[in-house]
Amino acid sequence: MDNQRVALVTGGSGGIGRVVAERLGADGMSVLVHYAGNRDRADETVKAVEAAGGRAVAAHADIAEPDQVETLFATAEQHFGGIDVVVNTAGIMILAPLAELDLDDLDRMLRTNVRGTFVLARAALPRLRRGGAFIGFSSSVVGLAHETYSGYVAGKAGVEAMTRVLAKELRGRDVTVNAVAPGPTATSFFLDGKDQQTIERFAAAAPLERLGTPEDTAAVVAFLAGSAGRWVNGQTIHVNGGII
Repeated sequence: MDNQRVALVTGGSGGIGRVVAERLGADGMSVLVHYAGNRDRADETVKAVEAAGGRAVAAHADIAEPDQVETLFATAEQHFGGIDVVVNTAGIMILAPLAELDLDDLDRMLRTNVRGTFVLARAALPRLRRGGAFIGFSSSVVGLAHETYSGYVAGKAGVEAMTRVLAKELRGRDVTVNAVAPGPTATSFFLDGKDQQTIERFAAAAPLERLGTPEDTAAVVAFLAGSAGRWVNGQTIHVNGGII
């Protein structure tokens, strides 16, 4: 089933997105690697997917802009003939106590994390083929409610709510809609700006006593994107080693 499938991975130029793209390529999918700003890193992801035996192409877009997202999907169709899986790893995280969070920073986060998810999903709906999957990204911090995360959590909670609604709206289409909610993961997205003591505290929080890896999350995405995950729908899957 998966050998001829096509995936769009947003945020595929680095972090979890890159590893997701590599994993889906290794599973036999053709991958459109989206990037927002770093073409060189996106090209590295393309080479990694190809080295794993898959086909890949890089494409730029602001996922909050409908015209650019339409072009993104047109690129996937031009190169690979259609689209089966959309994985939206792209996101922005700016941390500050609520009383100190700059409203421009809040708007930036909501624009990418909420509007971007909405725009991407809306463009995907008429294009996803039967047996397809839309996989959004939330965060385990929605439930953990750590200080300084209020603006980020507000957007990710919206992603989880959209996931449940969209799964119902796609009744009869044979397309699943789920979200993945990683916990603390050893990527620059999480590690930047944190001292060693803070990192160690986050690593100790899980019963498995380590930070997650991008590969941990990519394995769950691959499950949801493939034939084994077809009966999982409308869910947010927490990939965090047991942090509750």
